[in-house]
Amino acid sequence: MNVRKFTANTSREALRMLRDALGADAVILSNRNVGGKVEILAMADEAINSIAPDAADALAMPEMQPIPQVPQVPRFAPRFQNEDAVSLHRPLERQVERSMNVPTFKSQTGASSFASDIEAPVNANELNDVMSEIRAMRSMLESQLAEISWTQTQKRQPQKAEILRELLATGFSASLSRYLVEKLPETGKLENGLDWVKNVLVRNLSTIDNENEMLEKGGVYALVGPTGVGKTTTTAKLAARCVMRHGPSKLALITTDGYRIGGFEQLRIYGKILGVMVHAVKDEADLRIALSELKNKHTVLIDTVGVSQRDKMVTEQVAMLSGTDTPVKRLLCLNATSTGETLSEVVRAYQGNGLAGCILTKLDEAATIGGALDIAIRQKLMVYYIASGQRVPEDLHIANKLYLIDRAFKLKRETAAFRYLDEELPLLMAGAVSAQASGRAGQEVSLG
Repeated sequence: MNVRKFTANTSREALRMLRDALGADAVILSNRNVGGKVEILAMADEAINSIAPDAADALAMPEMQPIPQVPQVPRFAPRFQNEDAVSLHRPLERQVERSMNVPTFKSQTGASSFASDIEAPVNANELNDVMSEIRAMRSMLESQLAEISWTQTQKRQPQKAEILRELLATGFSASLSRYLVEKLPETGKLENGLDWVKNVLVRNLSTIDNENEMLEKGGVYALVGPTGVGKTTTTAKLAARCVMRHGPSKLALITTDGYRIGGFEQLRIYGKILGVMVHAVKDEADLRIALSELKNKHTVLIDTVGVSQRDKMVTEQVAMLSGTDTPVKRLLCLNATSTGETLSEVVRAYQGNGLAGCILTKLDEAATIGGALDIAIRQKLMVYYIASGQRVPEDLHIANKLYLIDRAFKLKRETAAFRYLDEELPLLMAGAVSAQASGRAGQEVSLG
């Protein structure tokens, strides 16, 4: 019995070798993967015809029990059009596919062939699913390793656990707190470690040195932000400062708030007290006209309508302020009472092509301010002013980074409901490892 073996890198090459050696009517006995190569066992048609029917049946289908009738032996098609279009009988295709465990991929024409099935590219959706599973497994392993690592750190360096609790109690994010604690040098005392952390935070918090950045240079400033953050009141406070510095003739007020009941009237009352005219605009065209008419003013303050960060109108508002001929600097009002997650969402929504800076509002109402400072540090926002009350203009102050960081630690949560226990810290740090790995924290902070 003359059984021939053909080995090649691909099935197509092995089939070509078989055809050249035994002809188009050769019979395939078996095929398998051996060491990354394809191995095919076959016999010539003349040899298989000389074998008894029982033997032929056993060779062709070794995995099945003998049956009374001899099944038709799979053969090659009698003719080959060309090397790239090998036509095989369907039973042979299915036999080879089952033995090779090769997935079937449909061609563009809907037909399939053994050669195209073997060499077809992997489906993009399947590849994405595999990569998603790999990333999920990696994230899970990183979290577990981080939990184990932090558990050991707690035992060896209890000082770091205490500083971590202090940072979390002030409202700083877990990812930023974890990064700072991991980089914390050996200081010996808890007070020294806290001083190091505070110094790093102060160096990374950007604030204006004095009001000359805004009041002396002048220009067009628009206060933006979600509803209820205090934009109109803050606009009035800034207007009062400008009037005290340059007089009412050098200032102009514009409002785009045509939605909120009494929004225009509130700013108009402030303008009347200050002796400043208030202009109302509805769209980008009106804003262009108003800015063109007010180009001789030293400072123009724009009070915008409050829009939720998830509203598509945010994009329209940013486009309106960016599409004018006169440059408009946008100052984002951040509510210090909001959570860090909410503030992150607000900054992403209002970022647009860049913010000139931010104003922290409602500091007098915030239980902690670490979340607002965390966002300003990681997003590299210049903090212009802080607002801590409703009085105009008394309750608006230039941002002082030393004061803000010190106030954050003095306002830390003292209630038991918000205090993390030792056994909770490893779980918290494990959850923060993905944020640090993706670059949302740590890389934005300079330790030097």
